[in-house]
Amino acid sequence: MKLIKIEVYDKREKTTTTLYVEQLSENRFRMTDNDIFNCRLTLGTEFETRLNADGKHEIVRITKASEFLTRRFLLSSKHTESAYRLLGDEITRQGGFWQVDFGGLATVNLPKASAFDLDQAMTDLGFGLTEITDDDPDR
Repeated sequence: MKLIKIEVYDKREKTTTTLYVEQLSENRFRMTDNDIFNCRLTLGTEFETRLNADGKHEIVRITKASEFLTRRFLLSSKHTESAYRLLGDEITRQGGFWQVDFGGLATVNLPKASAFDLDQAMTDLGFGLTEITDDDPDR
């Protein structure tokens, strides 16, 4: 898999994000991790773009939804990095993906068919993490 870097402009938010993606065709791409700001662009999501006048990609449509369930949490400084790593290692063993951005924003991707109970695992480890949800149905 060859990763390339593209700049994606979001017209609604008027922001540009740099993403590392797998290029599927001239204007189709697959996410290899999770975008921090756009909750639609998660691990495995495939999308089509067009180049705007500034040479930045604008998403035309999502062509394939991710095969993962994605949840986001604010990490607490009450817990050590090694404690969080225990959870991340288990997520990986379950076929999932664990990403931490800005040192405190965790994104978890689990296969949709996974029987792993993330909430129970966090309870067992004593994590009372705040979940970040996206209330915008258009995202």
